[in-house]
Parts: sequence; structure tokens; C-alpha cells
Amino acid sequence: MSDKKQLFTISIYTENNVGLLNRISAIFQRRHVNVESINTSVSEIKGVSRFTIVVKIAEDQVKKIIGQIEKQIEVIKAYYHTDDETVYQESCMFKMSSELLFNEDEIQDVIKDSKARIVEVNKNFFVLEKSGTKKEVEQLYNQLNKYGVMQFVRSGRIAVTKNEMKISQMLEAFNQ
Repeated sequence: MSDKKQLFTISIYTENNVGLLNRISAIFQRRHVNVESINTSVSEIKGVSRFTIVVKIAEDQVKKIIGQIEKQIEVIKAYYHTDDETVYQESCMFKMSSELLFNEDEIQDVIKDSKARIVEVNKNFFVLEKSGTKKEVEQLYNQLNKYGVMQFVRSGRIAVTKNEMKISQMLEAFNQ
């Protein structure tokens, strides 16, 4: 086992119950592990939720955390994966002054070059949306920040594994 810290994406399949997020976050808190990002959503199985949590820790720590998470009654199964084992993205939105869109030619180039898309325009502001890696999102932020970003928000990581997790078969058995 390696004690070298690295990024892990943790996927947790759960029943959707009140209080579970608090109990899961307490597991990380007790071990003084900072959560880099967290996302919750429905999963590919009806009635089952999925948490996607990114942490930077050693592999032996992530194994212990997975064990603690799986002790929660509502947790069906938890997995962890390295970046090489997943396909992942983040999304972000920027709110900026409409004057920039109409008066700064460079803004048009930044939008085009970054493959961001405009999702709203009115006389006061416009909103850009960008999906990509954390590095791509940060790069666009740095480019736009010099013009004055009115608001910025970034999602947690969303990810799917490159290899099959066989969770669907497990959940079919769980639901019967």
C-alpha cells in the first residue's frame, strides 16, 4: 500500500435518505480529510442516488474511508478510482457585464477558443457555461477575471469509470 497522497474519485450508491450527507461528511471530518468536491445526483438505477466525492489522500486512507462509508445502513456500495480509471468533467458558469460582450473583441475570441457557450444575454449581463477539466475551467477563469467577473460558480466533479463497476447487477438483486 502506498502512503503517497493522490486524487481519488469516490462513488457511493445510496438510498436517498435525510441526514446521510451529514454522516458521510462526518467520516471525512473525523479523519481530517478535506473534500475537494462533492456532487450528488440520481444514478443509472431508479430510486438510487450517487455521491461523487473527490479527495486527495493516500490509498490506505481511502480504503478505510470506503469501509466506514459502507457501514452506513443506506449505503448500497462505495468505490474509489484514480483519475486514470475515470472519465470526468466539471461545469462552471460566469456572469459578466454585457458591455464586455459588445465592446471587447478579445472576449469573443476567449469564448470561441475555450469552447464555452453563451446561455443568457440581456442588456445588463451575459452568462457563459463551460464544461471541461478543472485545469480548463481554471484557465478560462483566469482569462475572464481580468475583465471583471460578476459571479462565478463551479460544480463538483462528475465522473464515470472506464471499467464496468457491475453495480447494476448488484442493485437488481438488492431491489428484489
